[in-house]
Amino acid sequence: MPKKAYLANHFSSDELKNKYRTCKEPVEARRWHLLWKISLGWTIKNAALAVGLNYQYSFKILNKYNELGEEGVKNLKKNSFKHRRGKEPLLNEQQFQELTVQLQQKPPDGGSWTGPKVARWIEKITETEKVWNQRGWDYLKRARLFLETKTES
Repeated sequence: MPKKAYLANHFSSDELKNKYRTCKEPVEARRWHLLWKISLGWTIKNAALAVGLNYQYSFKILNKYNELGEEGVKNLKKNSFKHRRGKEPLLNEQQFQELTVQLQQKPPDGGSWTGPKVARWIEKITETEKVWNQRGWDYLKRARLFLETKTES
């Protein structure tokens, strides 16, 4: 018969069950669920299997709970700093406004604005060596959408 895991007396079994059921954060709820199962006499392996966690990860959760109590169960990753995905935009807000003004006029070579023409304009304004035509097209669509919503309001 497997040895029963040690669970510190920070909370009773009923309190652990209540924490599991009332927790809004899914990662923490799963951890409380694991601890509740262990408090009922389940082995770490069986509780981890029932809750859908890895055995080693479950063992770490149990150790952190025994050491720190409620603080050991908290999901620290949800508080990690937020950062933008991807690269910075090619144009800042002022440059984008300037582009919308330019798009209301004819392009320097006549005709109509196209993705490649907007890309060349961006290269000149930002002093960037190469702006792909697709990026010009993206900014053209974005600026036209901006102009449409501006004229509707």
